[in-house]
Amino acid sequence: MYDVIIVGGGIAGTSVAYHLAQAGVKTLLIDRHDTGRATDAGAGILSFDTLGLGGGRVWFDFAMQCRTCYDELIAHLRDNHDGDTGYAVVGELIVAVDEDEIAAFETERRMIDAQQQKYGQPAADAVQAVTRAEARELFPPLGPVQRALLLRNAARVDGRLLTDAMRQVAEKQGLTVRQGSVEALVMEKDAVTGVVVDGETIHADKVIITGGAWSQAFGDQLNLRIPVYPLRGQIIHLSLPGTDTSQWPMLHAFHGHYAVSWHDSRVAVGATREAAGFHAHMTAAGVREVLNEAVRVAPGLAEAEIKEIRVGLRPACEDGLPVIGPVPTVENVYLATGFAAIGLQLGPYSGKVAADWARGVDPAVNIDLFAPRRFV
Repeated sequence: MYDVIIVGGGIAGTSVAYHLAQAGVKTLLIDRHDTGRATDAGAGILSFDTLGLGGGRVWFDFAMQCRTCYDELIAHLRDNHDGDTGYAVVGELIVAVDEDEIAAFETERRMIDAQQQKYGQPAADAVQAVTRAEARELFPPLGPVQRALLLRNAARVDGRLLTDAMRQVAEKQGLTVRQGSVEALVMEKDAVTGVVVDGETIHADKVIITGGAWSQAFGDQLNLRIPVYPLRGQIIHLSLPGTDTSQWPMLHAFHGHYAVSWHDSRVAVGATREAAGFHAHMTAAGVREVLNEAVRVAPGLAEAEIKEIRVGLRPACEDGLPVIGPVPTVENVYLATGFAAIGLQLGPYSGKVAADWARGVDPAVNIDLFAPRRFV
């Protein structure tokens, strides 16, 4: 018998486990290790100054809590874990490469200015217009650009390493981890009282579902429509041997793609956005799309070596919002899913919110916008 069972061991589920373990809650984390888990393939972009851009007060407050959670999490892991998480503040370079991107660039800049005036974030010294030459100096493979803006506070993180670090720290504090498949929820009247894992029934006071793109599988038992579906993303890791890429900023243009540089002479470029079902494989068309856009924006990457291609199935929700909150149709169960392409940004704080719910603690900000009851 456990206090809490968590279904799914990606970034959100592991964050739930981490925060519950810190509070001394008897917790079981069950993970199936699905191929294509979004956490393992994510680019690792953390740009909280633009996370809630244009979304109003709810999104802004939520984004700031996500930032605070990361600050506390990284500090705690540095004190309690010997391994690396890949976390580093490197900034984000937003560029308009062609003339057809200028309008979108200026719109985003106006939205940043409006957020500064309304909420005081990002700070004035955290946003800097840069010249073409300065942009090339910051990201040497970059080609000619029409406009460029640097967001100094943006950071990167390795989702795999961060998740492993949280799990290892939580295990030292009493977390139980089990590899297996949750076949069903255990129901008693209108309440969930446990799960069935590989034929074995395990009981708990609370169950938290953080199953990513697979979360919808529990909808029938919960008598709740969970409109979360897999959105495939193909991401290519390029190698530039002998080049110090450790301090290059993340690069964001306006055809929906990005580049994220790492300490080991590596640049990750991506990503596709494909409603391709649960097919976590690379495709010729997807690879072509990613490479064409990478070289369009940064021609200096043309001679880079292809080191690895990762494929992730992002849990996208039909209305574009995450799904975070207690299930309204039955008792004792909570959902945290639907993060789409920003799961590494939302996951740690969403996991903390879910852990707080299990302990009877209200979230620090209003997240009713994300509540599952909107699907009843």
